[in-house]
Amino acid sequence: MIVGYVLALLAALASGSGSVLESVGVRRAGAYGGSALDLVHLRRQWVYFLGIGVDLIGFACAAAALHRLPLFLVQSVLAFSVGVTAAITAFMGTRLAMPGWVALGVGAVGLVLLGLSAQPGPAEVLPTAWRWVLPAMALVVGAIAWYFRRFDTSWAAQVLGFATGVGFSMVGVSARTLEVPSSGWAILVEPAVWAMILNGLAAAVAFALALQKSGATTVNAIMFTTNTALSSVIGLVFLDDRVRDGFITFTVAGLILAMSGAIVTAHYAAHAKEPVRAVRPGS
Repeated sequence: MIVGYVLALLAALASGSGSVLESVGVRRAGAYGGSALDLVHLRRQWVYFLGIGVDLIGFACAAAALHRLPLFLVQSVLAFSVGVTAAITAFMGTRLAMPGWVALGVGAVGLVLLGLSAQPGPAEVLPTAWRWVLPAMALVVGAIAWYFRRFDTSWAAQVLGFATGVGFSMVGVSARTLEVPSSGWAILVEPAVWAMILNGLAAAVAFALALQKSGATTVNAIMFTTNTALSSVIGLVFLDDRVRDGFITFTVAGLILAMSGAIVTAHYAAHAKEPVRAVRPGS
């Protein structure tokens, strides 16, 4: 169980750091506030791809943690990566108001409560038909990203952040229910593997589009709130994720505090001065 906690914390650190690097790449490419076609300039931004690489490391840590711990715990720890993002951007020059730091503390208390209430164990295997629904969800995420890419407003960024959260929640559910086949070739027809790949790609595109329209902390808050809430419900209702006997109050309070902390932190971070300025493509 301790290994699972360490892996989840490493995933949160990697995810928060990767988000900042990707945001810097988008702005250096001159794609912030532009059209979806402007994202082609990201090909010259090594810092963006470094962020993707750090995110992949975080995903590997999260997937390993999900084999040991319930979805509601791991995804809540990942949601706290919004605090990592806020702390890094504060170090880069953004001044986070005191209520924002207090909100981070509140979220940390929520994570402690969730950690105390979680019952480690494997997930229940989904029926074959339902396992193929997971990769199909990438079409839904992709459709949302394609439609809302044209709107240059803050609410469009919020919708894209929500779509990103849905995509990554499907990745989390797939990782939680993945059964590694005994044969190496059998993994090519494993629905959970394709669900992780397709939903991960769709969510990454939606995330990049969202970063064009809003800051990394704001997008992260919406993404992880959606991810945590949706994943927790799916895990508790369908995957046999369990709470320790007598600790249901801890779980409910922990989820509320963890998500509230992320949302309030993002609110104050969104009103802070952005530390990174966009420059012309190719710089």
